[in-house]
Amino acid sequence: MNAPAEAVAPVVVAGASMAGLRTAEQLRAAGWRGPVVLVGDEPHMPYNRPPLSKEALVGDASFGELTFLPRASVADVRWRLGTRVVAADLDRRTVTLDDGEMLSYGGLVAATGMRSRRLPCPGPRRGRHTVRTVADARGLREALARPGGRVVVIGAGFIGCEVAATALALGAAEVTAVDPLPLPMVGPLGELLAKALLDRHERRGVRFALGAQVTGFQGDEQVTGVVLADGTVIAADVVVESVGSVANTEWLDGNGLDLTDGVLTDEHLRVGGRPDVVAVGDIARFPNARYDEVARRVEHWSIPTDTAKHAARVLAAHLSGSEGAREFAPFAPLPTFWSDQHDFRLQSFGAPGLGQGDVRVLDGDPDGDFLAGFHRGGRLVGVVSLGGRATSAAAARHRAELLAQPALGAGSSGGTK
Repeated sequence: MNAPAEAVAPVVVAGASMAGLRTAEQLRAAGWRGPVVLVGDEPHMPYNRPPLSKEALVGDASFGELTFLPRASVADVRWRLGTRVVAADLDRRTVTLDDGEMLSYGGLVAATGMRSRRLPCPGPRRGRHTVRTVADARGLREALARPGGRVVVIGAGFIGCEVAATALALGAAEVTAVDPLPLPMVGPLGELLAKALLDRHERRGVRFALGAQVTGFQGDEQVTGVVLADGTVIAADVVVESVGSVANTEWLDGNGLDLTDGVLTDEHLRVGGRPDVVAVGDIARFPNARYDEVARRVEHWSIPTDTAKHAARVLAAHLSGSEGAREFAPFAPLPTFWSDQHDFRLQSFGAPGLGQGDVRVLDGDPDGDFLAGFHRGGRLVGVVSLGGRATSAAAARHRAELLAQPALGAGSSGGTK
């Protein structure tokens, strides 16, 4: 791995967000000294996305403060910002950029992440916002800066609930969250926590229209109302569409890959059985040996760093001509997320979605601050706290217990289900 840079083909990282940056850093940490090119469609250096729906909207953090400071080890990395990868030929080991340039690679990292899903409903587009990029957050912050407005948030998931809480804090007269499910965040959290979350939001002034479908938007050039399937119209000055994400995989079409939900990988984050191609971050659908052999995508803040570390080691080993991934244990991260809403925090360690059939209160009371444990087959697979700092600390104490458990899928070939 110490050959002169000009003597080897570069590692091309398609995607210059957190996952792409961390992969470049981890390639250097793994000993790869060859050239690395990061290609990203945004004009910005990689930045922290979670504050976009919270601190950045209320002005507590400037957008410039969100930028990650790259490590000195990647000072020689070539950045192609404001440029998008539009195609790849994995057999020829080339990628094509939106300006027509073709890059050859020795190793390829798929790190193109997600984009916001938009509702295909009739009506005006002005006044409708998403929260995924700095540009999105800037536009929404300007709209929410006008106090006394009526805000409708479509989607009561993580981002939707965070934006609803932020809008109230900024002085919105009315905030209504609309969701087709019966409870906010019931998918990832289960009924017990979702009911407690609903109660907390309602007590702080958020209105909910649950079990409701949006069919259109009223207004001429600017949205004035959100139309529901039953004919109800919710007046709105600002609409936030938080209805999920779409994986940016189109550039990989035509290579025989499974792209049905992100990019399917094996237990070492390799794509399509190719040792020279890996996927990292939100786009990767991988089997987590900690739990089973089923490949899943995980959109948590910890995943870009976790996937980058493992994928970079595997790719660097291949590029060096060593035995490669056989020397590494299958990828087995402990997913972690948090969500700040109003004056409380959701904190999670593990995979609560796998244990919703057996949820137990480990500490506290659902009417106040509490900690819930999620079990599968009697085994603790995740913990989630809802409340203040003490409850979050209680959740963190279970992290060591979760990490100490033996991986259940360690012997799997992975990536086939």
